[in-house]
Amino acid sequence: MPSEPSNRTHVAVLKGGWSAEREVSLVSGQACAQALRDEGFHVSEVDVDRNVARVLTELCPHVAFNALHGQWGEDGCIQGVLEVLGLPYTHSGVLASALAMDKVRAKEVFRGAGLPVEESVVVARRDAASRHPMEPPYVVKPIAQGSSVGVYIVREGANAPLTVLAELEEVYGEDVMVERFVPGRELTVAVMGDRPLAVTEITSARSFYDYEAKYAQGGSSHVIPAPIPDEVARTCLDHALTAHRALGCRGVSRTDFRYDDTHGEPGRLVVLEINTQPGMTPTSLVPEQAAHVGLTFRALVRWMVEDATCSR
Repeated sequence: MPSEPSNRTHVAVLKGGWSAEREVSLVSGQACAQALRDEGFHVSEVDVDRNVARVLTELCPHVAFNALHGQWGEDGCIQGVLEVLGLPYTHSGVLASALAMDKVRAKEVFRGAGLPVEESVVVARRDAASRHPMEPPYVVKPIAQGSSVGVYIVREGANAPLTVLAELEEVYGEDVMVERFVPGRELTVAVMGDRPLAVTEITSARSFYDYEAKYAQGGSSHVIPAPIPDEVARTCLDHALTAHRALGCRGVSRTDFRYDDTHGEPGRLVVLEINTQPGMTPTSLVPEQAAHVGLTFRALVRWMVEDATCSR
């Protein structure tokens, strides 16, 4: 039986939006809304458009559960709207969200906090389409997108640069980040409040953990706990908490790593990025890690609502 909050808390679950990650946000939002209903909350699901402030004013919820992904939902924009409305909300605040979404600035913060990051440069998108910005292998990333949208690997020995960049202004804008490719394994750690949960290794039959691998059923396999040396696992947990705190994140975040053990153990650990709005879908990593430490999906989303505040 669902538990009944004493004040029948009204939660507006914000989902959808108009970013490149709209579809996965709809799935995240629906899953969270159902879990909150099962916990006894009064829930309104809001498919966010540019009238979201008016919609929320009319609904008068007690809390906004932010299940948006990508631009406008993850980069400080919706957070600013919620601050203006004085509506408590989940996840990170304006500044932390904006910093985390900007891969270049987030990397500067990580470097300042003593975290290991890989060499990268910012170049004009059209320049990166016409010549190699660095010796392959390297990775081309949008500066401000999530869910591996627009991420490409240029492999060692590639004769030509990524010419498709010239046509993708909507995805990248004018500039792209080009980062030295790190071979090895994909690891990730969720942080809940001030608690790093676990280390998951992600494997995929695809060339890397891209959008399809993240969200398609069977697109990837998650091994938890990751089969890595205990010392490396402890370092992952410590680095994830350091990254979370360095950016000023709140609620739940997820930090992604590459672990290069191609030359044996101990390998080299590199922080890639932090996600302040991690996916909450049936294939998502954070609910899996929560379950690994004994927390049900319902308990996780309930905690996120109870943790919600303004001025985050």
